[in-house]
Amino acid sequence: MEPRHRIGRWGWRGALALGAALLLNAPVEAQRRFTTAHRCSASQQARGCLVVLGSGVPVPDPSRMGPAYAVVYGDRTFLFDAGAGVMRRAAEAGLAIDGFTHVFLTHLHTDHTLGLPDVIFTSWVMGRRRAMALTGPPGTARLVEHVQVAWSEDIRVRTDGLERGQPGGERVVVHETDGGVVYDSAGVRIRAVRVPHGEWKTAFGYVIELPERRIVLSGDTRASAELEAAARHADVLVHETYPLVRLKPEDRPGGDAWPAYMRSVHTSDEEVGALAERSRVRLVVLSHVVWMGGTDAELEAGVRRGGYRGPIRVARDLEVY
Repeated sequence: MEPRHRIGRWGWRGALALGAALLLNAPVEAQRRFTTAHRCSASQQARGCLVVLGSGVPVPDPSRMGPAYAVVYGDRTFLFDAGAGVMRRAAEAGLAIDGFTHVFLTHLHTDHTLGLPDVIFTSWVMGRRRAMALTGPPGTARLVEHVQVAWSEDIRVRTDGLERGQPGGERVVVHETDGGVVYDSAGVRIRAVRVPHGEWKTAFGYVIELPERRIVLSGDTRASAELEAAARHADVLVHETYPLVRLKPEDRPGGDAWPAYMRSVHTSDEEVGALAERSRVRLVVLSHVVWMGGTDAELEAGVRRGGYRGPIRVARDLEVY
């Protein structure tokens, strides 16, 4: 059964929680921001829209939450990665807070998974009754098992105490995959594409195929022929990157290896441009940027040097594509 409740239709538990947060605790500016957040319009949802919930990197930046993206199609919402702050951003974007249709992880780096306990337990506290569906690389089940153990006392108190929480609502059904089709139902087909990411044995990009749109998320990767093939004629390619003109050894212990490290785990702006041009991508969205002091203009110039002549956007949290 797909989640039906959205902001404004949470039931008594969610309504009380939201009311308490907004009326008693939240600053006026936070309330204003909540009510004016970017949303997918009804027409966008009918075609499928991408919401940037987090465009950041491990460096704490209050304006950019950890990597997380939602794809909304009709009454279904699919979450890709769960960086820090993901549920706050989901609420701000007007998305379901009592559970996503399905959650997917690109890989198990901390910055992509720090928000996973938030997704599991906040959606439960906000009314989720069914088990959460989660797909990720090998190791995902072990991660979830340890999360459940770490919060076992919280689960006990919420279910056995006066809160009367829904027993079993915190459950997660994990599907570990090595790649391939990971979801195929009612017009939505999602494929996990293996990508190279340093020493990680398994990391994915994702291809989301909808009746009218094709969205590709790179995940964390160095320049990848597999991803290039998967991105062929994509309507939207969200790709991680860094400004090549800023890459140099850093003045710190081990900093001489920084350029080699970056080339092994990430894709430069020029490489993104070359990939996007060869794949005939319609829109490039640069996200999860390792800035190194760079600017939007430098990133765009790098993509142009790579050969891409189509539209380019540098992602900001809560933008909708």
